[in-house]
Amino acid sequence: MTTPREPHPVPSKEDIALLAPFDRLGLDQIVLVRTAGQAREACAALLDSPVWGFDTESRPTFFKDQVSDGPHIVQLATRHRAWVFQLSDPDCVAQVSALLASPKHVKAGFGLGDDTRRILSKLGVTPAAVLDLNSIFRARGYRKDMGVKGAVAVLFNRRFMKSKKAATSNWANPKLTDAQVLYAANDAYGAARVHDALGLD
Repeated sequence: MTTPREPHPVPSKEDIALLAPFDRLGLDQIVLVRTAGQAREACAALLDSPVWGFDTESRPTFFKDQVSDGPHIVQLATRHRAWVFQLSDPDCVAQVSALLASPKHVKAGFGLGDDTRRILSKLGVTPAAVLDLNSIFRARGYRKDMGVKGAVAVLFNRRFMKSKKAATSNWANPKLTDAQVLYAANDAYGAARVHDALGLD
């Protein structure tokens, strides 16, 4: 008896590794937001787009029962630009919280359950109009969580590059490295591009 095949199998790591790299945002297309003034400018720019790629980053935990006090970073992106909000200035936090609570703008990303729980715990706001893109792929016949890497491979036939070193770095640092900024921004940007390619507007 043969095992039924998935209607749409998720690409393997080995298959993805053979693909050409996905075009990512450069530092000139990313805005690092630290202050209230920068947050006001970011909000004004983001409000022009009905859909934002969305993700967060938290300082990693390394010990059993260690609790993260994240998120420390919130990333929002359009199809052309990304904003990386550092959650240290109270006025900046208030403005990004208002963006997240807005029901008028879709926040699209992958595996967002933990992100939304942490935002509620730390910022006291429940993100509205959140769209986990994995649910769209499941509805279209993909049985496993896709993630940004799998989605980019399927939709663009490209390899989405992620740095493990950046992923496990200290996101609570007041001064982020260029590698951290690129990693964070492109996670949200990848989600924005995937949403656009899925034709969900």
